[in-house]
Amino acid sequence: MTAPPRSVISVDVEDYYHVEAFADIVDREQWDSYPSHVEANTRRLLDLFDECGVTGTFFILGWVAERQPKLVREIVARGHEPACHSYWHRLIYKLTPEEFHADTKRAKNCIEQAAGEPVYGYRAPSFSVTARSAWALDVLADLGFRYDSSVFPVKHDVYGVPDAPRRPFSVDTSSGRMIEFPMATFRLKSGGPNLPVAGGGYLRIFPYWYTRMGVRRAWREGLPVISYIHPWEVDPEQPRISGRLKSRLRHYTNLSKTEERLRKLIGLGAFSSFRDSGLECAAPNYDFKEMVNEKR
Repeated sequence: MTAPPRSVISVDVEDYYHVEAFADIVDREQWDSYPSHVEANTRRLLDLFDECGVTGTFFILGWVAERQPKLVREIVARGHEPACHSYWHRLIYKLTPEEFHADTKRAKNCIEQAAGEPVYGYRAPSFSVTARSAWALDVLADLGFRYDSSVFPVKHDVYGVPDAPRRPFSVDTSSGRMIEFPMATFRLKSGGPNLPVAGGGYLRIFPYWYTRMGVRRAWREGLPVISYIHPWEVDPEQPRISGRLKSRLRHYTNLSKTEERLRKLIGLGAFSSFRDSGLECAAPNYDFKEMVNEKR
């Protein structure tokens, strides 16, 4: 049997009160008033990765790096790749290019100062590089990023570029070449819709057989699986926030099952960080911005 493509495990380092699901009721200026669980939960993931013998990419919120630099240094000391997840966790398509530039520059500086090494990867809050914000790739390249992993080739109410390529591709920007690593999807049949798999709420909410089937189908297509998790997803004891019903269902469902499901996912194949994956070597050029402009 042919070995599955090299795949990536990543962590979006944020706390339970940073999430977009509760942004309508949690004021960012009040974040410091919430009990922080991000340090303990991130260490829980670090320990799990050690047990599984994998290294991952940690997309760190600049707000967290600024307040907990020791956590960033521990991530690096334990062999993982530090990367950027914005500063204020705001949807890119609700920002101007100037606002996005300022937020990302601030976050990158905070993370690099704490990590003691350059940061080359970026992931947008809630995968918010969409048709409305494709310009963000130019800003990222201008700030010295080499790759992004924010495009999700699915239909969703918050994010998604359904017609985007499903495998890594490169984009020519005004400041040079950027690699895009789309999030994992699979299809039940040729030409069918892209279905999300192997990360976050999809790993928690759907039964594990769905994850296993989806990952194996993606690998049969020769697609690397770009997976992700948040530290708060392994914390069933986190404080509850009284948000909208849909937000509560998305955020709190199956928190007690995440850790074991993540362990099983990692056991399916060869996962690593973006830095160690070598996937950028097989990323053909694609005119992403022209494609999204045609679809708008």
